[in-house]
Amino acid sequence: MASRDAAFWKDVINDEMDSILFNNTWVLVDLPQGSKPIGCKWVFKRKNNQNRGSPTFKARLVAKGFRQNKDLNYFDTYAPVARMTSIRVFMALASIHKLHVHQMDVKTAFLNGDLEEEVYMEQPEGFVLPGNEHKVCKLIKSLYGLKQAPKQWHEKFDSISTR
Repeated sequence: MASRDAAFWKDVINDEMDSILFNNTWVLVDLPQGSKPIGCKWVFKRKNNQNRGSPTFKARLVAKGFRQNKDLNYFDTYAPVARMTSIRVFMALASIHKLHVHQMDVKTAFLNGDLEEEVYMEQPEGFVLPGNEHKVCKLIKSLYGLKQAPKQWHEKFDSISTR
């Protein structure tokens, strides 16, 4: 079973890397003197969906944000969350006024947040570029796992939605 799933895992890992590279999430640079890169890891999830019959495979590259230092790798954090009572009021108002409600999921949400801080990350396992083994990824966009990622995504979303 595991060997049969290997092709699926390889595909989802490559899809994740394609998204990361398409969004220009980082550039490879030499590590500046006195800087210390944070690591990263792959997180895998397999969901057995009873409606579809076949399992869904997900792979996400996650920065080891727990190694970040305040005022060095990040300055501020927050993650806006809607309260359940607010969602209920919203749904009730939509029902009363016979409005259509649409929901969406942004697959690579955090890859859209622009970083303000200088964060360096080791190259992901399995994707170290030959000839550039000594280089690190200078993050331009936020990545899952960074302490400031939710804040950066919210700021980007808010700036676009208020245009």
